[in-house]
Amino acid sequence: MTTLPNNIEIDITIKDEHWGEVINDINALIHNIIAKTLHNRLTGIESAEISIVLADDFFIQELNKTYREKDKPTNVLSFPMTEKDELKNPAIPFCSLGDIILAYDTISREALEQNKLLSDHFTHMLVHGCLHLLHYNHQTDEEAKIMEKHEIDVLTQLGIKNPYESD
Repeated sequence: MTTLPNNIEIDITIKDEHWGEVINDINALIHNIIAKTLHNRLTGIESAEISIVLADDFFIQELNKTYREKDKPTNVLSFPMTEKDELKNPAIPFCSLGDIILAYDTISREALEQNKLLSDHFTHMLVHGCLHLLHYNHQTDEEAKIMEKHEIDVLTQLGIKNPYESD
């Protein structure tokens, strides 16, 4: 586990070696993405941890089937370990935010189909997954609008254009 300056520990597990082969210094990239996503969004927590699993379609499909009853792969799954109110409670010095699982096969296919750099699409999916750990959702149009705004803000800070705008 590596500790970020903001007392955020990230445990990275690589289950599909393609990740390390196609994205240079993936550990540093992940740390930068998580730091930017969490910046000013964890108001009551002194320190936290996140687990990131870089997997393949088979692995994520099993999780999707088990936990969401959807027997198909997806690009990212997030499993928050907190309740929404806990994230603003200064009495909690440490919390486990949860797990983010990303599927190489789906993310690389989507990047190709959408004519995006794999690293940019990966970054977007990791930001998206991290925001889910902070209890942002997109079940309604209003929730989606709020979540997308946060995604766009973080991606802009990382030098990535708005993924919701078409060329």
